[in-house]
Amino acid sequence: MSLKIAFSGTGYISKIHAKAAQVLPNVELTAVVNHRPESMAAFASEFDIPCQYATIEALLEDGGVDAISINTPNYLHAPQTLAALEAGIHVMLEKPMAMNAAEAEAMVAAAEGSGALLMVAHCWRFHEEVLWLKEQVDSGTIGDTIRTKGYSIHVNWGPGGWFTQKKLAGGGALADMGIHAIDTARFLVGDPQPVSVYARIGTYYKDFDVDDTGVLIINWDNGVTSYVESGWWQPHSDGPEASTQLYGTKGFAQLFPTGLKMPGTSEEPGTCDLIDPGFPSARDPHCAQSMYNAQMAYFVDCINTNRTPVPGGREGWINVKIVDAAYESARTGEVIKL
Repeated sequence: MSLKIAFSGTGYISKIHAKAAQVLPNVELTAVVNHRPESMAAFASEFDIPCQYATIEALLEDGGVDAISINTPNYLHAPQTLAALEAGIHVMLEKPMAMNAAEAEAMVAAAEGSGALLMVAHCWRFHEEVLWLKEQVDSGTIGDTIRTKGYSIHVNWGPGGWFTQKKLAGGGALADMGIHAIDTARFLVGDPQPVSVYARIGTYYKDFDVDDTGVLIINWDNGVTSYVESGWWQPHSDGPEASTQLYGTKGFAQLFPTGLKMPGTSEEPGTCDLIDPGFPSARDPHCAQSMYNAQMAYFVDCINTNRTPVPGGREGWINVKIVDAAYESARTGEVIKL
């Protein structure tokens, strides 16, 4: 029996998720939701989707879908997710999961109360290089992780439209990009709970009412400290999106370019051995489709096996709490304890 999936939103990321669903066996791309008829018709034509709806309420009233991928502007995430969950529809939701932590908490409660699954699309958890590096960390190769450094920055470019409007997006580069670096670091060090956040955030490169620059320090309950940079229109970044460095008691690990640096076996002082897992040195300009394919396959498998997804609502909620705390820290100049 086929799983029938709908898509809310017709932009770039919704097309990526539709491509991922399209290649899966026993999955039917059944419906699309968008308030713009022309965009919706083009999306439906591209992915051979039979049903089109102007609102999620109209979709749910008709029924006939098992799951939905929600890829709308951030201010629609909570209302659309809540409506779907209350109707018993499984949800895979783009990040950030909500405009704020209060919305995210309500979404988690709705999922747990409805029996429908909620997954937040923190996509880097499904990248083959991230998974390889996590295996090295989990196996103790670099010892105990002391600190991490991560980057999610657009160099000399940035988005437009709703992304740059606070009332529609909630936040700027931190909510859009920094959350990737936050979640990647948290995943690599074992999904600890955040203890405190200190941040400096501002808007320096464009005339937005949201941030284009951010620096965060996050302390976790397992003793790890994470340094995170976020930004749009930055003149430089030390690594591509989600690039992460981990400093351990036995060695150093790095994501993009991916590898390990361990104390050298030579008797020469200061030497080190490089462990290269053989991944391509050049990465796709943005993100590989294969990562999204793996993510969608995992979501579908969780539905078929009735397994709570990770990253689920609680992982997404924690990330939004960190983003909220960062904005509060930047506003007050204080460390925010969680």
